[in-house]
Amino acid sequence: MNDARKELQDRTLEPTGLIRINAPVFFGQRHIAPWLPELSIRYPNLQIELTLTDDFIDPHRDATDVIFRIGALTDSSLHARVFGTQVYHLAASPAYLKNNPKITNPSALKNHQCLIYKGSSGANRWLFKAKNASWAHYSVAPLLVSNNADTLLTCALKGMGLVLFPDWLIGEHLKAGTLVKVLPNYDAAIKTEPQQIAAIYPHTRYAPLNVRALIDYFADVFGEPLYWQQ
Repeated sequence: MNDARKELQDRTLEPTGLIRINAPVFFGQRHIAPWLPELSIRYPNLQIELTLTDDFIDPHRDATDVIFRIGALTDSSLHARVFGTQVYHLAASPAYLKNNPKITNPSALKNHQCLIYKGSSGANRWLFKAKNASWAHYSVAPLLVSNNADTLLTCALKGMGLVLFPDWLIGEHLKAGTLVKVLPNYDAAIKTEPQQIAAIYPHTRYAPLNVRALIDYFADVFGEPLYWQQ
């Protein structure tokens, strides 16, 4: 009864005060920050603090209210609102594909220029699988390795080589034709487990109004399916 009474009371209130948000750097730049002005218009009494980092954040220990996380969800001490699943694509510019041998299967990648992201846990592995098959790791000899996704993306757009990136990072370039999908008949990934895009927050019996308002807002923004996957 107390929970129901509090929920009814919250419906008459407006989110106010500070909401602390944490998100991965590149995802936050592209899909969190651009939507904050509209959030502020909707809830003018809400103060927003956005921290972008690719480091692991523990909401029980670090000062944050909502964490946007991409990965496998395993921590039962946290609530999670899953928005969708991250999808990877192998891609290159039309100029690169025109000037290099055709790629018909993942084994051919060893003969191509590959641009690979390297984070704190090491360089990304490139995994591929045909429909109804198991994931397989294909070794590639990188032409360029970087811990900055924008650097790799810029170089790929200028015809330097192939990238394996998530849809939320390169979706607009695929739609525009500045990048082209390679091996579209294969699934691609950097990990074998599904990587979910979710908002997580500490496990409490009743989520604060600010937290619920923020998560509901981004659920509407991202849509179903996610707007960059449409």
